[in-house]
Amino acid sequence: NSTDTKEDVRLKYRYLDLRNKKVHDNIVLRSQVISFLRQRMTELGFLEMQTPILTVSSPEGARDYLIPSRKHHGRFYALPQAPQQFKQLLMVSGFDRYFQIAPCFRDEDARADRSPGEFYQLDFEMAFATQEDVFDVAEDVLTTTFRKFANGKTVSDAPFVRIPYAESMLKYGTDKPDLRNPLEIIDLSDLFEVTDFKPFRGKCVRAVNVPGAASQPRSFFASMESFALSIGMKGLGYVKVDENMKYQGPIDKFLDDAQRQEIANRAGLKSGDVLYFIADSKREAPKFAGQIRTEVATRLDMIEKDAFRFCFIVDFPMFEQDEETGATVFTHNPFSMPQGGLKALNEKNPLDVLAYQYDIVCNGVELSSGAVRNHDLDTMRRAFEIAGYTEEDLQSKFSALYHAFEYGAPPHAGMAPGVDRMIMLLTGEDNIREIIAFPMNSNAQDAMMGSPAEATEAQLREVHIKLR
Repeated sequence: NSTDTKEDVRLKYRYLDLRNKKVHDNIVLRSQVISFLRQRMTELGFLEMQTPILTVSSPEGARDYLIPSRKHHGRFYALPQAPQQFKQLLMVSGFDRYFQIAPCFRDEDARADRSPGEFYQLDFEMAFATQEDVFDVAEDVLTTTFRKFANGKTVSDAPFVRIPYAESMLKYGTDKPDLRNPLEIIDLSDLFEVTDFKPFRGKCVRAVNVPGAASQPRSFFASMESFALSIGMKGLGYVKVDENMKYQGPIDKFLDDAQRQEIANRAGLKSGDVLYFIADSKREAPKFAGQIRTEVATRLDMIEKDAFRFCFIVDFPMFEQDEETGATVFTHNPFSMPQGGLKALNEKNPLDVLAYQYDIVCNGVELSSGAVRNHDLDTMRRAFEIAGYTEEDLQSKFSALYHAFEYGAPPHAGMAPGVDRMIMLLTGEDNIREIIAFPMNSNAQDAMMGSPAEATEAQLREVHIKLR
C-alpha cells in the first residue's frame, strides 16, 4: 500500500502513487465533484467566465507570487490571490451571475487543510443581490453536492444555522465551530470581578459543562490538565457536581451560595456533570476555551459521526486594532459593505461597525468567506480612510475598481467555497495533499518535477534580474 510509504517518496514518484486505488479514487471523485458544481451553477443561471492569471499585485491579503516582465524593465506581474476585483468589474459590466472554478495563488505556508501555492475555489458573484440571495445559492449548491457525494452521511438541511461572529467566539471559542460537538461555552467573567481566588480576579472567565463526566477516572482529569499546560494555559480548574448538587473541587471554597446557584443556572448543571473553568485575558480565554471544548469532546467520543454540519458565521467586525501598531485595520475583505453604510462609518466607533461579511463552516473547516460588496464610492472612501488610506492610495492601488464605480455599479455580493476543502471533507482525508493529483510537499516544493528550480543566467538577463 503506497499510502504507508513516507510522503516525500510518494510525492517524488506520484505517477506510481496514483496507481493506488484509494489515491486514484480520490482524484476521480474530485473530477466528479467539479463537474457537478459546474452543472449546478449553470442550472442556476450563472455564466462561467475566465479571469486573468497574470495580473497585478494587490496590497491586501497574503503574500503574492511575482513574475518579472521581459518587455517592461523592472516591472512585475502577480498571480491572483483570488479573482476578487475582476468579478466585481464583471458586475459593473452587466454580467449579473458569474462563476468560475478559479485557481488562486498565495505564497503561504502549508497546513493540513491548505496547499502552499495554489488552490481552487468555486468563485461566484451576483448583481442586485443581498446576503440572503447569496446564502440561498450556497445552500442549494452545497447541500445538493454533499448529498450526492456524501456516501449516506447526514447533511445539514437548508437554511443553515446563522451564528453571529461574537456569539461564535463565546459559545465555541472559534469562528470555525464544529457543530457535531454538543458542548457549549458560557461566560462567567461578571461573577469573578471581585473574588478571593486570584487566578480569576478581573479575568475573562469561560466555562464548559461536560455532562456526566464526573465518573471519569483520575487519569482523565490529569491528562486534561497536561493538555491545558501544553497549549499555553496556566492550569485548568474544574468542579464535579455530586448527587446532592454540591461542588467537589478546589475552586468550590472560593464560591459563595449566590455564585454557586448562578453558575448552576447558566451552565444547566446536573449531578454527575463536570464544569471546566478557563481564565485568561479577553483575547486568549475564548481561544483556550474553544480548544478545551474540542479536546474534551474528542476524548469522551461526543462528536457526532457520519455527518456534515454546516453553518454561516455572520456579522464580522469591519475593523480591528493592529496588536503591534495599535492602528485601525480591516479585519477581512476591505471591499465589504459596512452594516449601516456611510452613516455607521461616520457616527460609530470603527471597532463597533459590523460588515456584511460571512463565512461558511462545515465540521470545523472554513469552506468559504464572502461579502456583500461596497459598491458606493463615498462609503468606500470613508472605509479606507478609517483604515489609514488616502484617496490617492485608493485610486492608485485599486484604480480599475475605483474608476469603474464612477460609472455606477449595481449592488453585488458573492462568495467562493474552497473546492479542495470540500473534497477533503467528502473523502474524510485529514490532509489536503491526498485529494490533489500533483501536490507540492509541505515545504512548497514539487519533489517530482524539482520545483522551484534555479534559472539560467540567460533567463535571468532576459527578465532583467540579478540575484544577490
